[in-house]
Amino acid sequence: MTTLGCALFATRWLQAPLYFGLVAAQGVYVYKFFNELWHLIHHVISGQADETYVMLAVLKLVDVVMIANLLIMVIVGGYETFVSRIGLQGHRDQPEWLSHVNSNVLKVKLATAIVGISSVHLLQMFVDVHHTPRHDLLWGTVIHMAFVFSAAILAYMSGPMAAHEARVHAAAKEAPSQPVVIPAQRDGKADKGPDEASAAGAEERIEAAGFPARKVLELFDDGHLRAPEPQAIARLGKVDFVARKANVLLLGRPGTGKTHLAIGLGVRACQAGHQVLFATAAQWCARLADAKAAGRLGAELAQLDAYPVLIVDEVGYVPFEPEAAHLFFQLVSHRYEKASLIVTSNRPLGRWDEVFGDSAMASVTVDRLAHHAEVIALEGDSYRTRHLEGAAGPLF
Repeated sequence: MTTLGCALFATRWLQAPLYFGLVAAQGVYVYKFFNELWHLIHHVISGQADETYVMLAVLKLVDVVMIANLLIMVIVGGYETFVSRIGLQGHRDQPEWLSHVNSNVLKVKLATAIVGISSVHLLQMFVDVHHTPRHDLLWGTVIHMAFVFSAAILAYMSGPMAAHEARVHAAAKEAPSQPVVIPAQRDGKADKGPDEASAAGAEERIEAAGFPARKVLELFDDGHLRAPEPQAIARLGKVDFVARKANVLLLGRPGTGKTHLAIGLGVRACQAGHQVLFATAAQWCARLADAKAAGRLGAELAQLDAYPVLIVDEVGYVPFEPEAAHLFFQLVSHRYEKASLIVTSNRPLGRWDEVFGDSAMASVTVDRLAHHAEVIALEGDSYRTRHLEGAAGPLF
């Protein structure tokens, strides 16, 4: 961006004080709400309130709440849309509407909120119709219908825009990724074609992932398993969970193929164009401990955001020390609803308190890890033991 462009872009911060002013207005409405509530309670207790008075007072309270809701949408949605991101992604209390808000959606939501407020005002007039002049009732109805009509027009106009955005987004997802352009070799060899370039890129990602061995899903022997169904593994093989930022938990006894599946899924993700990083749970905890000791734990977690898939192998084989348990929780919490984790463990989730040594820490970790996750329980005899039994008879 040019200097002028940067300066113009920075002027968006001039709006920030306006939103803090709206926060102050929100405080005024909180005071008004409790003031009206106190008057209602006082009149009811003193016997001065009839049914009409109570209904009008309740409608006033509803009116205040709806206006406060409108303010929240303008404050949070407007600031996020026009000033700067707030960084609520993954927050447990993130409003549902904020995850897909934009200027078009915000206008429609504000229009419908105004219609709702106008409806409450009009209802107040009809409830107190004997004390409402016909002139006020007529114009109140006309103004309300104008709000309804304008909201309908906005909603109608937003439909084609939203459909166009959806078509553009779908086309972008379905369109094949652009081939990686490989520069000519120094020895004068010809450039690689698109297929070769794509394969080369996948191999580079597989090499960089740090897999202990090369495993593929096609060579996974599920004959020794009683669960899951082969369709579950085939579904995971599409690696759709990466786009959904979901996790995959592979749970089962030793020798049931958890690490093989984790690596196979990691290889598929690399072939689909995603960066992957593999390490055991102990290695991940050691890496994060080193980063924390160097005062750069936050930077390390942010650096791992470049990897859409992290594989954590062998959770539960060695119980965590308290510091390691806390660091593992931070890794899970940081990536919650932002990127995928593939985790293998020899223990069911209900026994992870044995791994963490702290039931509360285990509970909050499992809560974030298992939410939006594919949990696959591998039931069967050990693949290694089965082969030994076949060669030398029963072992026990």
